Amino acid sequence: MARHGALFALVLLAVAGAAAGAEAERASEEAIQQVLPRPLVIELPTEERCGERADEDAELRCASWRLAGEANNLAPWTALPEECVGHVRRYLTGPAYRSDLELVAREASAYARAAARAGETDAWVFDVDETLLSNLPYYAQHGYGLELFDHLEFDKWVERGEAPAIPSSLSLYKEVRELGFKTFLLTGRSEGHEGVTVDNLNKEGFHEWDKLILRAPADRKKTATAYKSDKRKEMEAEGYKILGNSGDQWSDLLGYSMSARSFKLPNPMYYIP
Repeated sequence: MARHGALFALVLLAVAGAAAGAEAERASEEAIQQVLPRPLVIELPTEERCGERADEDAELRCASWRLAGEANNLAPWTALPEECVGHVRRYLTGPAYRSDLELVAREASAYARAAARAGETDAWVFDVDETLLSNLPYYAQHGYGLELFDHLEFDKWVERGEAPAIPSSLSLYKEVRELGFKTFLLTGRSEGHEGVTVDNLNKEGFHEWDKLILRAPADRKKTATAYKSDKRKEMEAEGYKILGNSGDQWSDLLGYSMSARSFKLPNPMYYIP
């Protein structure tokens, strides 16, 4: 019996030794795996991935270009960069453009309500195109600004009187009127388009204003900045205090006789100096 017990003890020792050896071997292998570097795997970019990266880069460049334009950091430009047509189309026809317009209107509304009004001489100036009325249906047919501006073609569009209202601008306009501001519509459209402009505005819900100012023949050679500055100076000479000004071009807002506060609406389709 003692002999069997001794044999069993030897077996247990052998098993324990074998297990210890196996454990030591596994520990050694794990240590080696931790020390040795993993193999370097290099995946060459596929043609499809290269195309995706190029599209992403173009989207970033065009987003930066659009932001630079809105911040007035671009040199004067005459047409949309060709690679940015898709970006601008998606922006204008998607939710971002409307959201940006609504944000500008909300800020203008808050300012109008808070502005201290002295009386009957406080005024707000509004541009018309891309500020109150949208010409997006026209520009959608002309590359969203890719094509060089054609006065004759654009005049044909204006004469149709079909430009829709910008909803957020219509709401702001009505509120400004209700708050008692004198409203001046200062547009680069020519005096020959006064009738169709009035009809278009009325049809889209803009029914009252204090004065609609259009380009006279004497103004045609002026830049938009000079022309609109001159007209604002005339308002001031008549005793008006311009507290607000809304426009889609920096030339609607800059120059002299500037308003106390200006509101720039987005427009990546064209630039007017």
